Amino acid sequence: MEVRYSPLPVQTVGRPRLSARLEQRIETEFSARLRDEWSGKFVTHGRAQRSDDIRLDGNDYLSITGHPDIVQAQLSSIKSDREFVLQSGVFQLEGNSAWQLERALCGWLGVEDGLLCQSGYTANLGLLQVVADAETPVYMDSLAHMSLWEGARAAKAPVHAFRHNDPAHLEKMTQRHGAGLVVVDSVYSTTGALCPLREIVEVAERSGSMILVDESHSAGTHGPAGAGLCAMLGLTDRVQFITFSMAKAFAGRAGFFSMPAELRNYLMCHSLPSIFSSCLLPHEIAGLHATLEVVKRSDGARQKLLANTLRLRGSLTDLGYPIHQGSEQIISLEAGAEFDTLALRDALEGHGVIGAVFCAPATSRNRAMVRLTLNAGLTDAELNHVESAARAVAEQVKPWDWPIARRNRAQVN
Repeated sequence: MEVRYSPLPVQTVGRPRLSARLEQRIETEFSARLRDEWSGKFVTHGRAQRSDDIRLDGNDYLSITGHPDIVQAQLSSIKSDREFVLQSGVFQLEGNSAWQLERALCGWLGVEDGLLCQSGYTANLGLLQVVADAETPVYMDSLAHMSLWEGARAAKAPVHAFRHNDPAHLEKMTQRHGAGLVVVDSVYSTTGALCPLREIVEVAERSGSMILVDESHSAGTHGPAGAGLCAMLGLTDRVQFITFSMAKAFAGRAGFFSMPAELRNYLMCHSLPSIFSSCLLPHEIAGLHATLEVVKRSDGARQKLLANTLRLRGSLTDLGYPIHQGSEQIISLEAGAEFDTLALRDALEGHGVIGAVFCAPATSRNRAMVRLTLNAGLTDAELNHVESAARAVAEQVKPWDWPIARRNRAQVN
């Protein structure tokens, strides 16, 4: 059933009204957008998916959902764990299953200590809230994930955005404002761009700054045994904090961040998400622990994911789609205006290809996109179908005329 726009009621019988101020904000900030740009249907809701659709709207990069080792670990925990007490994670003692998973993740990443969180969002929020403050400049890549911006906001830190993937601009900012905390994603979630991490780390070191690397889209997919971009580049020992969401390559529901061991107790006493949110459930921890072992031995899946990425990026580029801003398994089809992006989404869905619409606040206004997320399980036949769909809709959506394509031509010329 599609949800269609309807004006706010003046009064709803049997229910207290919203404040006039809130009603005005909804009308001013949202209602016209829903009605005029989204045609009355919420922007992320395309048609209902069918069993024969090719789904490129998820994050299970290694295609491990339903892996028997993971399922069995979850079932065993559900059947056997009778002593669990649901409580905040700060009450859990060392040696329990969550602590054991933390130790295993630290060993995999090659870091000293780390903490499990309820999500990647709370990992970033809770960590930044503690390690930055009003006297600590935070240098944020302009495309860093929203959770990182919110963490800096929670810390009341002065935030200085630097141009995306531009170490030279970062250096100018640190020279102007002094040592602080540099914050980047290893792979950016909207464009699939790879961070020039070695150069960024060198700038941070020259300025005396700490560095935080969000590896949500590279943990599991990059590096030895999938240990991430820092490990792949040999930079782990030069980075103070690594964070990642376990809702991507781990296909679960949790987050994690690394830290120096001396920070653990201080952080647990000051990080509000750690204090005021409940811990993960035993079957979730058991499943994630099993997932870690699956991820570590998934070199074949990582190679297949890379091959799928290189193939589809090459095909889309040849068809005229401007995807030059990224290189990894996330492919951004940046149509620009939300109306044009929804037309692209609908055209692809008409050919059985399902992507995810990203728009403000996930992107800048007028830089909306359909994000295609690749995985290791895509077959040659499925990739053939995606390429055929992209070819079929190209004349309709004219990707060579999208604003990003015009900007790229202007820069090249």
